Parts: sequence; C-alpha cells; structure tokens
Amino acid sequence: MDPVRVSDHAPLAPLTTLRLGGPAKRLVTAEREAELVDIVREVDRRKDALLVIGGGSNLVVSDNGWDGTVVRIGTRGRTVAPDPGDADRVLVTVQAGEPWDDLVGSLVDDGLAGVECLAGIPGLAGATPMQNVGAYGQDVGDTIVSLRALDRARGEIVTFDRAACGFAYRSSVFRGKDRHVILDVTFALRQSRESTPIKYTELARALGVQEGDRAPLDEVCRTVTALRRKKGMVLDPSDPDTTSAGSFFTNPILTPDELARLRTRVNVEFPVFAESDGRAKVSAGWLIEHAGFPKGYAAGRVAVSSKHALALTNRGGATTTELVALARKIRDGVQQRFGVTLENEPVFVGVSL
Repeated sequence: MDPVRVSDHAPLAPLTTLRLGGPAKRLVTAEREAELVDIVREVDRRKDALLVIGGGSNLVVSDNGWDGTVVRIGTRGRTVAPDPGDADRVLVTVQAGEPWDDLVGSLVDDGLAGVECLAGIPGLAGATPMQNVGAYGQDVGDTIVSLRALDRARGEIVTFDRAACGFAYRSSVFRGKDRHVILDVTFALRQSRESTPIKYTELARALGVQEGDRAPLDEVCRTVTALRRKKGMVLDPSDPDTTSAGSFFTNPILTPDELARLRTRVNVEFPVFAESDGRAKVSAGWLIEHAGFPKGYAAGRVAVSSKHALALTNRGGATTTELVALARKIRDGVQQRFGVTLENEPVFVGVSL
C-alpha cells in the first residue's frame, strides 16, 4: 500500500465519531513518520491551511468543512525498552497513529500497568497528550515521560519532557494550538499483573475493592470497558448513543468562593470532588440534568445521550449547526440556573460556542 493517499473534496463526516462536518479541500493520509513530516512541511511552505486529525473522536467540524489540507495520521508501531532509572518499569514508545484502545488492551496483556483505566476510549495515541486524556482516576500525563513532535514554526522535530507538556485537567500546552504535530509518545509503565491503586469510587465499587487497593490488571480493563459501555462511551454501530464525541463538556473546577456561591443556588447535595490545590471539581453531568436537560433530551436530530448527560449525539442526518445550537442551549441553561459556565471538551473546527 502506498504510504500516502491523497483525495480532493473528501468528506470529513465519516472520519469523525459524530458523523458530522463538511468536506476537506484536500485530504492526505500518511502511514509513515517521514512522510507525515514531509507532508506537513510541504503544506506549510505552500501556506495552505492545515488540519491534522487522528481518530476523529474529539472533533466537531463545521458544516462548511475545511478549506485547506487535512492530514490524517496513520502511522503505526511501538518499541519497548528498559527504564534505566527504574528496574520495575519499561518505556513504551508509541507512534501517533496507534489506535488507543487496542494499545491499552495489548499493554494489559503484556502485564504493563499505568493506563488500564483508560480502556474503551476511542481515538489515537498521539491525540491523548493534547487534552491529557483521563478516566476513572487515571490521566495519560501520569505515565507520559516524553514525546516527539514536529515544530511547524521551526520546521524541526523536537522533544518535550513531561514538565514541558504542561499537563493539567483535560489540558496541556498542545490543546487548542496547532504549532506542534505529535509524532510519538513515550510512556513509563510498571511491570505488574496488578493495577495501579484504584482512585475512583465507582470503579472500586464495581471491582469489589476499597479505594487505594489494587486489582488484577485484566479485570480492571474489562470492568472499565463495561462501565463505559453502559454510558454509551464505547463505539458501537448498533448503539446510536455512541455517535458522539464522548464527554462534550469538562467538569468545572471552582474556587472556594465559586463553590460557596453555587451552594447558595442549590439546596440539595451534589457531587463535589476536592482538588489538590484547594479548588473543587463539580459534576457537569449533574449540572446539565438539574438545569433541565435530562438524559435523552432531544432537539430535532440531535440529543443528549440516553445513557450519559455529558454526551451529545447525532441521532441521524443531523448537522453541526444543530449540534452546536443544542450545546449552546445547555451551556446557557446551566449558566442561568447555577452561575457556572461549562466549557467544551472536543476540539471545534470552524465553529464555536
């Protein structure tokens, strides 16, 4: 197979999990790192607009599509090496185009702990550092030690260590920016058939363990996948709730004063999770449902998932305009009811809230 495939006026909707978005003027798929680097450099030399996509699981693309070049990352491969600083760990370097869920499954099969709670998440490995993908008490930033990227401003390949990545809750120095194209990611994982300590109450309950305990690695992976499936968060062509971009809003993180103001508006208990810096994380799903948008709430051809209030779904034949209108209605409803502004988690291309 030719490592580079090029097509003009290519539809982007089939390349996203929302199945929304107009066409790209030019779509290029690269399956080798050297080809990927050359393509991006060539696009930049031509001063064409560039959009880099992976699995499309975190994209909301305008109905107008992309009037430029879309580069789809299809690079594959991984290497494993001992960690010179820790005999119980190995360093796993993964090409950006590796499907994430497949990777997690193979790492669990190999007895490597550190990402087992991130099973069932769609998309590609190279996208995970951008928003510091996390679930059930784990973030990829916990195990990433470095990554390589093409610096488009300099035209050079550069290396970021963990500190330089600036990982925070669903964020990094790469989120919302297009200067760097991530080429590969290196994870430090522990050799063990047991998981890292379980930090998430729902997961601990499902496993029948206490928070802070460990559990068999494969059991954690299976349990997380099952929990995600119940919430419509595992891609399934037979389940319309999975025609989504996963969680559409991030959980708000509030200062003590903001939390106190929220409590004055709410006369019942609601989910609050303490952060290490003294702030508190509040459940966006709870806010959405209690602002009048329950699971299954529909607005024509788009709807809140019937399984999870954080997911917005395309019920078939919808447009991005319809989806964004529903997202705005939810955001504004939560702001009016609770005084909290929700922020979108997916990357918006050509549209905004």
